[in-house]
Amino acid sequence: MKSADPLAHYQAHLRDRKATSYLLWLGFIFGFAGLHRLYNGKIASGILWFITFGMFGLGQFIDLILIPEMAEQRARRVYGRDLSGYQTVPAVVVEPPEPLMIQLLKLAQANHGRLTVTQGVIATGKDFQTIEQQLRVMVRSGYVDVTNDPDSGVVIYEFRELQR
Repeated sequence: MKSADPLAHYQAHLRDRKATSYLLWLGFIFGFAGLHRLYNGKIASGILWFITFGMFGLGQFIDLILIPEMAEQRARRVYGRDLSGYQTVPAVVVEPPEPLMIQLLKLAQANHGRLTVTQGVIATGKDFQTIEQQLRVMVRSGYVDVTNDPDSGVVIYEFRELQR
C-alpha cells in the first residue's frame, strides 16, 4: 500500500505488522512458539521461545501484551525513524475573497457613504475599469447616485443609505 502521506503509510504498515504478529503468535498452538518474535526481528529470544515452547507457555502469554510494542519497534527500524509522533499539517483553509460589490460597499460605509473609483482601486487592488463597471451596475440598480466634487470635478458615487 503506497501512500503519499508518510504517516498514513507508517500507520498502515504498523497495523498490518501487529495483525501478522498476532497470527504468528497462534503458531504456539501448533508447537511453533516464538514465530511472532522472529517476525519482529527478535532473533535470539525467538529461537529461545521456539526451543522452550514459549518459555514453557508463560512467556508466550506475556507476549500477548508485548506484541504491540515489539511491532512498533520493528516498524521504526524498518522506516529508519520514529513516525509515531508525526503530526500532520492541518490544511490551510483559504476563504474566497469577498465579492467586489461587498468590498465597495464596506469602503463606502467607511467613507461616510461616498466613494471614488480611485479609492476603490486602492482598496481592492482591482483595475479602474473593473471598479467603474461594478459601480455603474450599482448605479443602474438604483442604490448609488453619481455626483461630482464641486472643487475638483472628480466623479463621486454616493450611497445614500450609508451616509451619516
